[in-house]
Amino acid sequence: MNELAPFAAAPKKAQGPALDEVERAIGAAKRALLDKQRPDGHFVFELEADVSIPAEYILYRHFLGDLPPPALEEKIGRYLRRQQSAIHDGWPLLHGDKFNLSSSVKAYFALKVIGDSVDAPHMQRARASILAHGGAAQANVFTRALLATYGIVPWRAVPVMPIEIMLLPEWFPFHLSKVSYWARTVLVPLMVVMNLKGRACNPRGVGLDELFIVPPQEVRRWAAAPQKSFPWTGIFAGIDHVLRFAEPYFPERLRKSALAKAAAFVTERLNGEDGLGAIFPAMINSIFMYHLLGYPEDHPNVVVARRSVENLLVIKDDEAYCQPCVSPVWDTALMSHALMEAGGTDIETPVARALAWLRPLQVLDVAGDWAVKRPDAPPGGWAFQYANAHYPDLDDTAVVVLAMDRAGKSLASIPSSEYAASIERAQQWVEAMQSRNGGFGAFDADNDHTYLNYIPFADHGALLDPPTEDVTARCISMLAQLGETPQTNPHLARAVDYLLAEQQKDGSWYGRWGINYIYGTWSALCALNAVGSDHKSTAIRNAVGWLKAIQNDDGGWGEDGNSYALDYKGYEKAPSTASQTAWALLGLMAAGEVADPAVAKGMSYLLGTQGGDGSWHEESFTGTGFPRVFYLRYHGYSKFFPLWALARFRNLTRSNHPELHVGM
Repeated sequence: MNELAPFAAAPKKAQGPALDEVERAIGAAKRALLDKQRPDGHFVFELEADVSIPAEYILYRHFLGDLPPPALEEKIGRYLRRQQSAIHDGWPLLHGDKFNLSSSVKAYFALKVIGDSVDAPHMQRARASILAHGGAAQANVFTRALLATYGIVPWRAVPVMPIEIMLLPEWFPFHLSKVSYWARTVLVPLMVVMNLKGRACNPRGVGLDELFIVPPQEVRRWAAAPQKSFPWTGIFAGIDHVLRFAEPYFPERLRKSALAKAAAFVTERLNGEDGLGAIFPAMINSIFMYHLLGYPEDHPNVVVARRSVENLLVIKDDEAYCQPCVSPVWDTALMSHALMEAGGTDIETPVARALAWLRPLQVLDVAGDWAVKRPDAPPGGWAFQYANAHYPDLDDTAVVVLAMDRAGKSLASIPSSEYAASIERAQQWVEAMQSRNGGFGAFDADNDHTYLNYIPFADHGALLDPPTEDVTARCISMLAQLGETPQTNPHLARAVDYLLAEQQKDGSWYGRWGINYIYGTWSALCALNAVGSDHKSTAIRNAVGWLKAIQNDDGGWGEDGNSYALDYKGYEKAPSTASQTAWALLGLMAAGEVADPAVAKGMSYLLGTQGGDGSWHEESFTGTGFPRVFYLRYHGYSKFFPLWALARFRNLTRSNHPELHVGM
């Protein structure tokens, strides 16, 4: 249990916003969102990352020598130019954030490939900024691998990843089952590219010598990972040195066998038009792999893989960009929660249609990569995307189950038994996926071989999928809402113990998949409320105190990517956002604080920032792909989370017993 001293008691009830004003805002937000439902019942909003993804799309097409239509190139060029910072002249990982070297190198390269003159003012400014930060030689490993395929840097700029890794036994210290799903799907085809020393067609013959302080061929010390650990960093550096010398002498027979196994791995998981792993980097690497292995352009695998990438494009009248993936299951499940919270007769049919769309997407017949660690568990999860059968995740599964269970208990049009079979199968899978320490990861169990984050190739520090507080909290919420208790369910008891043990000294919880401690604290407070924790307990009072202490003067809450810094020392003030304000409010209300002045101020912030179209707009990225490396802007977050918070405030304020009886 957390033994920290609790914060001071909450002040007396303050006058909140008028409920009729809240009701009008709920109605406007609900109408705006119902218009977004697709004909088949699902919801999906744009999912935007930093400029690396659209830049890599351009470079992928030029790698193959199959140039995009000029109109599409120009639209992506406009998008890239608009994202350039007016402060530091480069490109950040998050909107309005500090310079990032790797994304800046990719954006500059893509613009040059599109046809922007190196003498254009924006290119001159970008180049000066890149050089001021050490030049392209200091870019991360994946950027250097991309540059190596264009012949811009030598292959020695990239740490060694022999294709023979495919043949290693499971007990070996490095094995594919020991790294995350995203690492597997990205690395396997990339290792083929590296082994075959793939070379881009580059029909316009574009180079980047001007981005290097010394010529790339003369560079002897390439950028090292920001995270270091004794003795692993030194050990792996030595192994890389030995492999670099020995790799050319590996037997050809083993190499051919490993290449064939890599191709088979990719083909088995190709996933139709949804693509390998349903994520952009894995998709384009699979296409590069097939290209270098000599597959013809009309081969079915090549055709479907290329189509999967094109499906990620967002093309507008004046701009275009490429999404890193799509989020229909996540969006549809969260939208169902927000609509059920909003209530009214007009939500019954949309929610029923949304859940009916979700039901057949449950993975019941594929034992994915997770089954290596849990071979006896029956499949039963949902994936994040339209299809990704080998890689369902626990977060999506928990949120879908919570929505189905809530609908069966609260909507007259949905019998309580409607989704019983789906829920039971999902619960079995979730419980089986619990890790040894009681927590839950996103896609795998016990994916916590931390030493692997220090191999030279893993300079992003995100090679693993260990248990995290936010996913664990969601699984706790699911089990508790289904009627399980820590006294009767050992999985739930261990998960609660894990969650309490992971609380930070300041009262917050880490958020792996959303920025950051606000997201994690909201998730944890919902979970603790769901299992019946006393709202006066030390853990909950400390969390409430932290949320109230970091509230901005405008009544909202905000947090940025700096909270993922390796030397994080505590919360740093950031501008308020609608989504993070909603998370903080939902967390406070789960802890019984609906009448607190902080909640009233937060509600006023949401009411004051709602747009004329009924929704909220934020350019900030509040989703996380990989901490410190890759962030996400879920375009739906600023729309359905504020609706959810406003509706919950109304519901609890009107109630004679203002307690939350759902998991989230």
